[in-house]
Amino acid sequence: MSTSAATADTDRPWASRLAALGPGLLAASAAIGASHLVSSTQAGALFGWQLGLVIVLALVLKYPFFRFGPEYTAETGLSLVEGYARKGRPYLLVFFVLSALSSVISTAGVTLLGTVILAWILPSSWGLGVPVLAAALMGLTWLLLVGGHYKALDGVTKVIVVTLALGTVVAVVMAAGRTPVREAGFVDPSPWTLATLPFLVALVGWMPAPVEISALNSLWVKAKAQDRRLSRDGILFDFTTGYVVSGILALFFLALGVFVQYGSGEELEMAGGAYIPQLMGMYGEAIGQWAVPLMAVVAFVTMFGTIISVVDGYGRACAESLRLLRGQPRMSRRAKDTWITLIAVVGLVIVIFMSAQLAGMLRFAMISAFLTAPVFAWLNFSLVRHEHRLSPGLRALSWAGLAFLAGFAVLFLLSLTGVLG
Repeated sequence: MSTSAATADTDRPWASRLAALGPGLLAASAAIGASHLVSSTQAGALFGWQLGLVIVLALVLKYPFFRFGPEYTAETGLSLVEGYARKGRPYLLVFFVLSALSSVISTAGVTLLGTVILAWILPSSWGLGVPVLAAALMGLTWLLLVGGHYKALDGVTKVIVVTLALGTVVAVVMAAGRTPVREAGFVDPSPWTLATLPFLVALVGWMPAPVEISALNSLWVKAKAQDRRLSRDGILFDFTTGYVVSGILALFFLALGVFVQYGSGEELEMAGGAYIPQLMGMYGEAIGQWAVPLMAVVAFVTMFGTIISVVDGYGRACAESLRLLRGQPRMSRRAKDTWITLIAVVGLVIVIFMSAQLAGMLRFAMISAFLTAPVFAWLNFSLVRHEHRLSPGLRALSWAGLAFLAGFAVLFLLSLTGVLG
């Protein structure tokens, strides 16, 4: 199967592009989670507009490595994982090991955040703790994926992303028109210190998502192409739509933090689930208290979509990697379901043991994603640049992105060892 040879809807290019929508929005759904709801908003609340440039840099310099996933599948009909296998067993083995580790870390991080939001929504009189709610949430995710109902979520994901986007845009526009919350005499704190480096690394790590999501995206593209013929333009339109939406929303969440909290004198909650009520309060202050329950439900549904996308995507990636390492002809449904089950169970165990450490769990997940980002980026770039002709601009941007990710990672590691004082 080669999607580049697809000729369906060639006389109706826009129909072809709209029909291809799905995998890119699933990737956006996986991205619009903790990095947006928490990190971007906290960045605005803590440092105003100063970190807007960092967010834009992360989006621009990570762009080639995310694009390589769907584009490689569009041109070859193969997933990135199959491309790693063609390049050599060591490349595939590195991807498999890092993906297996990332799968449980990312799953635990997004599940814990989703569970805390759900606990805030439900009446306290129910007496349901985080472990019980997390188990229920993960159990429902497992049933949906193993039961084969994931395709139905392709359409639901579009509704979720659009609803959250509209709600956030309305909140930002209304907050921008309010009286500034900045107190007189407030001094702008600087984010450019070693003390804030872990926060910057966490912000960039999941902005807009871990780089390995590119491989998951390519697997979703290949799965969709089995049901209908997709054009290269359609696949790239889908990717670009999802990427742009996730990037713009990151800046809107930053703006929400700026307009509602920055300089107000209100202490920003950084630990546990205390930040969730603060976040919901931002919507209430900007739109009205009537909007708080609605936006809380939307935020939870967004996180639920992220959980499902993450568990499904990593499950596919790990199962496909192991298939190729074993030399099996195709990935079986049983193998995929086994990995989905394993990721869900291990992720749930981590959540139960870390239920009181939301901030620490998210920070660890984001920093882990950042430290592995140069490896995943290099895997993608080294594969595509040898098999396909890259434009000079895209090649230069890829090298710049690699230098940015690797240099930033080295700087952070040096700070941990105390070399930088």
